[in-house]
Amino acid sequence: MSRKLLLEHINVPGINTLEVYRQKGGYRAVEKALKTLTPEEIVEEVKKSGLRGRGGAGFPTGMKWSFLAKPEGVARYLVCNADESEPGTFKDRYLMTYIPHALIEGMIVASFALGAKVSYIYVRGEMMPQIRILEKAIAEAKAAGWLGKNILGTGYDLELYVQPGGGAYICGEETALLESLEGKRGNPRIKPPFPAIAGLYGCPTVVNNVESIAAVVPIINDGGEEYAKIGIGRSTGTKLISASGNLVKPGVYEIELGLPVEEFIYSDEYCGGIANGKRLKATVAGGSSVPILPANLTLKYANGEPRLMSYESLSEGGFATGTMMGSGGFIAFDEDQCIVRNTWNFARFYHHESCGQCSPCREGTGWMEKVLHKIEHGHGTISDVDLLWDIQRKIEGNTICPLGDAAAWPVASAIRHFRDEFEWHIKEPIKSQTQNYGIANYAVPIEKAPVTEEK
Repeated sequence: MSRKLLLEHINVPGINTLEVYRQKGGYRAVEKALKTLTPEEIVEEVKKSGLRGRGGAGFPTGMKWSFLAKPEGVARYLVCNADESEPGTFKDRYLMTYIPHALIEGMIVASFALGAKVSYIYVRGEMMPQIRILEKAIAEAKAAGWLGKNILGTGYDLELYVQPGGGAYICGEETALLESLEGKRGNPRIKPPFPAIAGLYGCPTVVNNVESIAAVVPIINDGGEEYAKIGIGRSTGTKLISASGNLVKPGVYEIELGLPVEEFIYSDEYCGGIANGKRLKATVAGGSSVPILPANLTLKYANGEPRLMSYESLSEGGFATGTMMGSGGFIAFDEDQCIVRNTWNFARFYHHESCGQCSPCREGTGWMEKVLHKIEHGHGTISDVDLLWDIQRKIEGNTICPLGDAAAWPVASAIRHFRDEFEWHIKEPIKSQTQNYGIANYAVPIEKAPVTEEK
C-alpha cells in the first residue's frame, strides 16, 4: 500500500473544515515552523527533502526559494499558481476542493520561510467553487488566529488573498500569471530578470504550484530527510497523478515516486487496467504538453527494462523513446482511439491559447492546426506530414515562454511514433472517416520520422 502524505485524510467527513483538519493534526507544521524554526532552517529542510516543483517543470523547490533576493526594506511575495489549465490535469483542483486547509497551512509556512507578509493564491477563473471554498477556509483560519497580525504571538504577520485568474492557459506560466495578478494582459515576460529578483510589482517573488506548497506541510512535520526516504533517486516523496482516458478507475491518485508504470495502470490499487477489456495503445504521461508514447515505450524502456513513475525514468531515452512527468496528467488511450484526431485536438487547444506575442507560436500553432485538420478530415497529402514536422521544429525553442514547446512536442512525438497512422489517413481518406486505424504497427515507429530532423 502506497504511503499517503497529502491525501491520507481526504475521505474523513468534514476534513474541509478547520475543526476536523485540526483534529487530524492540521496546522502542526505552522506551530513548529513559527515557534521552533528560523526561515533559513525551513528552506534547508525543503532542500533536504529533495522536493521538486509539482506543476510541471520539476525544478528543486528549496533551491528556487534560496534564489529569492532579500534587499532591505523591499516587500517579498509568495504566489501560489492554482491556474491548473493543462489538459488532463485536475489534481490541484481536487486538493483545493476537499482539503483546502492543507494548501493554506503550506502557504503560511512557505510565506514565513520567504519573509512574505502578503501572499496570493491565483486560481483559474473557471474554478469558482474552489475559489469560494478557499475564501471560506481562509476566513476560518484568520478567525482562529492562523492568519493576520501576530500569528501565534510570534510577531509574524501574514495576509492571504485568493485572486481569480483570467481563464487563459498562458496564465499558468509564472510571469504571465504575475502580469495578470497585476491587472494586465497575461503575456509572459522576457527573462531575466527572473521573478526571484523582480516579480510581482517588481519585488522578489516565488511562484509555486498548489501541490508543491501543500507538500511543505509533511516535510516540516516529519523532517526533510524523512521525506527524502520516500521515492527513488532524485524523485523524492509522493506525487499526485490525475489519471483519465480509457481507464477502469480514472481519478486522482497519490503515488510514491518510483512506482512501475505497469502497476499504476493495471493494478487494482490504482487505475485497474484499460476499460472495457481493450488494449492500451498509447499514453500521455504528464499532461497534453508532453510527448505521447506508444504502449510498449510507456511500460518499458527501449532496452526492455520496466519504466517507473519518476522524473528520471519517464524521461529516459530523451524524446526519441521517452517523455516527461510534467504535471502528472496521465491520459490513457485504448486501441480504438485515433492519434491523428487527438493530435489535432491538442493543436486546436494550443492555437486557441497562444497569447500571440511570439510569431513562431502565433503563426505556427494555427498552421499546425490547419494541416492536422486537413489530414484528419481526409484531404491530406504525404508532404503534409513532413510539413508538420518542419513547422513544429521551427516553433520549439524559439518563443519567450514554453507554450511553443508545449504545442510542438505532441505533434513531433505523434509523427515520430505513429507516422504509419498519419500515412494511413492520407492513403485511405474515405475509410479513415468511418474507421479507426487500431494498433497495427503502432509500436514500431521510431525510425520512421525524418532521420535528419530527429530531436
